[in-house]
Amino acid sequence: MSLTIFQLLDLKKGFSLPLWVAGAAKSALKKLLGSSFQNYELIKIPNEKRLIKIEVHSAALMQGNSHAMGITYAKSDLALDLTQNLEIWTIASLEQTLIKNVTQENQINIIAGQGVGIDQNTSKICISLFAKEVLFENLLDIIPDGFKLNLEIIFPNGKFLAERTSNKSFGIVEGLSIIGTSADTFSSASPDQLKHAKEKLEHIIENNFKGKLIFVIGENGLNLAKNCNIKFPIIKVGNWIGPLLVYAAIKNVKTVILFGYHGKLIKLAGGIFHTHNHIADGRIETLVYLAVKENIPIELIMKLSNLNTIEESFLLLEEFSKSKADKLWNKLSNCVEERSLAYVNKYLKTDMQIAAVVFDRQRKIRWSGCNGKGYISSFACD
Repeated sequence: MSLTIFQLLDLKKGFSLPLWVAGAAKSALKKLLGSSFQNYELIKIPNEKRLIKIEVHSAALMQGNSHAMGITYAKSDLALDLTQNLEIWTIASLEQTLIKNVTQENQINIIAGQGVGIDQNTSKICISLFAKEVLFENLLDIIPDGFKLNLEIIFPNGKFLAERTSNKSFGIVEGLSIIGTSADTFSSASPDQLKHAKEKLEHIIENNFKGKLIFVIGENGLNLAKNCNIKFPIIKVGNWIGPLLVYAAIKNVKTVILFGYHGKLIKLAGGIFHTHNHIADGRIETLVYLAVKENIPIELIMKLSNLNTIEESFLLLEEFSKSKADKLWNKLSNCVEERSLAYVNKYLKTDMQIAAVVFDRQRKIRWSGCNGKGYISSFACD
């Protein structure tokens, strides 16, 4: 029996990176406090009642017993996930503190060690709110009174693996970010991701829904959206943008705002509505087509056609003319809106509005389609 491409992409489901980091960290802290090593830790999930059993490889005291290290290997069980089998080290140490107003943030100092991504502008660790909450949920109750925990996270192979991601496009350098947003992992190309997103959409509609929502693609888009003062519900759609747009129309959603990185949303402008790279690409070809329509000089178009990434294309266009580059990307954003609506209308007639709001490689919100212009002000990001 042959398998479909989606089955090959995701035969199993595992747990996200924050849970494995928490498992190693909890094991290290318990070892530091004198507990005997166990080859697993039970990890509590914020706002849920379940416990998840996370395998830990080892834990040991070090530096004259003032520090302890916990080691584990992430198992997302996703075939195309860079963090599958990622080696994780956590080093725990305790420091006496005289702080009277103890908060979660000042009781655990999360340190980016080797191979862990940092923001190139602030040098702060790139870690999602969910990842922090998992650490707080599982470590705060173990920290002795009068002490704070210094927790260094290390991904020995993280810097090498980060070169295979678009992290630098989002200002993340030195390694992999810790930006999981849920306990379970879903391949963005698998049917599980589509099912999960549909269920979230249904839940939103059933709870005082006002008719407008935001679809974001990928963890970086979701992380940026959650740092903005957005009034609308947010759904991470993975790569299943087309089917979810149709489903939103079926559910009588009034407005869908597509919020994403220009290097991903450009696929929609090219009529590609399942955006996983293993399904289709066509980004450079779409950009060249739009550049021709915008009368970009043929010499520059030839250079664009020979580039490998949208990031390179973006830099070349801005070097040529910032105003023409902005005009082209706004045109692209408008094309995203038009092609998306045309896609939905192939399956059912709808008056649902589709708006596009696009951010650049520096995570700065830059462009929009005609419909998206009215929503840029809704994104008040830090």
